[in-house]
This record gives sequence, C-alpha cells and structure tokens, in this order.
Amino acid sequence: MSNSDPGQQVPPEFPAWPKQSLRGHKLEGHRYTSREFMHLEWDHMWTRVWLLLGREDEMPAPGDWQQEEVGAESILMVRQSGGDIKAFYNVCQHRGQRLVSAARGHTNRFVCPYHSWAWTREGELDFVQDADDFPQGNPCGKLRLAELKCETFAGFIWVNMDPDCVPLREFLGPIWDEWEPYGLASWKRYVALSTTAPCNWKVVLDNFNESYHVNTVHRPRGAAVEKLRADSGIDTNYKTTRFDMADTGHSRMIMRGGYAGPAIDEEGIIGEPLASVLREWGLDPEDFRGRGEDTREALQQARRKLGPTMGYDYFDRLTDTQLTDAYHYTLFPNFAVSVWVDGFHFLRARPHPTDPEKCLFDNWWYAPDSPQLTEPVRTTSGVVDRKATVEHELFELGEKSMGLTIDQDLSVFPGQQRAMHSRGYSGSYLAGQESRTQRLHELVDDYIEGRRP
Repeated sequence: MSNSDPGQQVPPEFPAWPKQSLRGHKLEGHRYTSREFMHLEWDHMWTRVWLLLGREDEMPAPGDWQQEEVGAESILMVRQSGGDIKAFYNVCQHRGQRLVSAARGHTNRFVCPYHSWAWTREGELDFVQDADDFPQGNPCGKLRLAELKCETFAGFIWVNMDPDCVPLREFLGPIWDEWEPYGLASWKRYVALSTTAPCNWKVVLDNFNESYHVNTVHRPRGAAVEKLRADSGIDTNYKTTRFDMADTGHSRMIMRGGYAGPAIDEEGIIGEPLASVLREWGLDPEDFRGRGEDTREALQQARRKLGPTMGYDYFDRLTDTQLTDAYHYTLFPNFAVSVWVDGFHFLRARPHPTDPEKCLFDNWWYAPDSPQLTEPVRTTSGVVDRKATVEHELFELGEKSMGLTIDQDLSVFPGQQRAMHSRGYSGSYLAGQESRTQRLHELVDDYIEGRRP
C-alpha cells in the first residue's frame, strides 16, 4: 500500500483468489483441428455459458438493435420501451429466415424479408400475410421469437442460450466486484478492429492465458516504436507477476506497472513513454534517475491525489495497485481483457460456424469519457483523438494492422495451428505460468462431460 494522504479512504486491495488444483491435461492437436470436438464444444459448452456480445450505449433508444454472431447462431439484441434489453435468436418462426443481416439498426417491428411476417421488438408476432389461410388458425398471438437469457454489466450485453443458467453475477464471480469501481458502462470505444484468424479460437485464448510468450513474441527487435513500448514500465517477470484462477473458471494476471526498474538505461534514465506519463502527473523523471523502482509508488500517489481533479472521478474508488498495474483477465470461455487505470483492452475470439481452424477475432479499446479529459487516448493500435468517432472495421487478416502487439501475436497463430496436425506433436509440456491455459482446456472438458464450475 502506498503512503497516500492519511485523510483519504483508500479502497483495500482485493483478496487472493482460491488456489485451484489442476489435473495435468496435455493439449493434444485434435482439440484444435477436429470437427467432432468442435461440435462437442458447441453442444455442451458454448450453449451453456454467458457470452459477451453487445454494447448498451450503441443502442440507447427503444427500438435500437444489434446483431452479433457466435458460432452457428446469430443473436438479435433490442432495446425495449421500458429501457431493458431483450435477446432473441435471429430467426423467423415461419420458415427459418434470418430477420436481419446488418450489424445494427432501429425499428418498431422486425419484418422477415422472405414472407413479411412482422415481429414486435418484444418478440410477438403481430402480422402475417393471408392470416385466414392457416388451417391451424392465425399464428398472430400464438408465436413468439425464441428468447435467450440476457443481462447487462460493465456497459456490455451478455446472453446465455441455457434457460437454466445461473445469474450473470454468479457466473462472473469476483470479476463483478473488481470491475465495478471503474464505471466501465460510461467508457467510450476508440479502437474497433475485427478479422478472421486462421486458427482455432483456443489458440487465441491459450495465448492470452499466459505471459510466457511476452518476452519472446513481443521482444524489442530494434524498431524505434518497439523500444518505446519496451520502456512502458510493465514488469513482465513471471516471478513478480500474480497469477490467479477463480472457482467460476475465470483467470487473472497482475503485472506491476508504472515501474521503471526493468526499463532504465545504463545511466539510470527513465525511458519513454513512461517518462511522459510521469510528467503528466506532475513528476519529474530526472528525480528518479537510478531509482526506477520508486516510480510505481510515486505514480500511485500522484494519481490518487490529482485524478479526480483531472477528470478521472473513479480513481478514488480504485485500489493502489489498480492505479498503476496491468490487470489482465480471461473470462471463460473466449474473452480476454486488460484493465488499465485509463484503458480497457477488449480481446475476443468467437468460434467459426463450420471450420474448427478459423475464428473471428476482435481487438477493441475503451477509455473513460469526460468533458475534462482532452488529451489523446493511448491504445495498442496507436494514439487516437479523444473526440474521434470510431467505426467498427472488419477486414481480412493482413489487409491492415491490428496494432503492433496484436500483429505480433497473430504472426505466430497460423504456424501453431498448422503444427497441431503434425504426427510429431504429442501434446503440451507446460510451465507453471501456463497453468491458466491448462485450466481453460480442463473446463472445456468439464462442460463436455456435464460438469460445471
């Protein structure tokens, strides 16, 4: 705990998550290549878990809707007259036609493009052609769109295809309490990049469930921009990193941030961009020459003192470590996110509807939105003007950059996917810091075998 102003009430640090026992699964290649295994995952896991699909602020008015795909399903989310949100399978109950094909829109009724059956945003059927021509009677008032469980948290829309699922808060476990202080529902999106990756969705999540690759895949190779990023003040040493796994199946990794110890040069000088970050908070990098280990606590104190006056009104609800450190979460099954003090890095992998060796991969970035905040937003894809309007971009892999760090991750995924077919690969040999990757696969198997955390 830092030496904060004794007059301030500093939130206590979060308790440790329970220690989990692992069964020692080996990650064999068929888990990434087999269509049979893909179908087992779909039938027993994907259709039984809470999935993050939409964003509340992108559909503010009654009748606003969003549509997103996950595997073989298309899910339609629509704002109701009372302000709540309902989720439906995007399929007409007449002959199975999808009601919408766009990503978002606004309507009073969903009219099927095939035979013009009309459904209210509450899911009721209220018009059919030739209503008197149905031997079993007019279907209006009898049929409804198939509805899914739907809840909201952190500004996102979550759905579950299992009608007997537990509430979202129970599913999220400790993550609910750890995210709530940030006020994420009011944060704005500044990057929205999506591509189809040539790998199974678990290749992506395996990667974000471990830090073992950071010092190799993301190692500085001489480019000036990489050298800047290397001095960002994140201690990537696994011995100082905290790894946790929750009873509910989610994982957490905490790396010390605002920490110049590993990044000072031979003369003890603090590098960029951490030097500029220190200046933004009234700290002179020269004062820390040769003592980079002290920057983390000093930055915590500065943010604790100045944050609310600079537009970060939620800083007084954060713990000291949340003010500097990299909190990286992987939410079972397919959502990875780094929660920084002023940024929310959103990484999601959705299964391809038919091919186990492809997935839809999203790289988005959210940041707080306040009239007092005027400086550009730093993201993994570059610096973005805070007033910018960002449109969602979907493109083929390689057509444009997904951001330096994510491009580096994507550079290794295809080779790993191809290698999963090799007769020479008999399964993984994992380090301790890869235990969260192992647990992801054990949970997938638990769901397939009918067990849930």
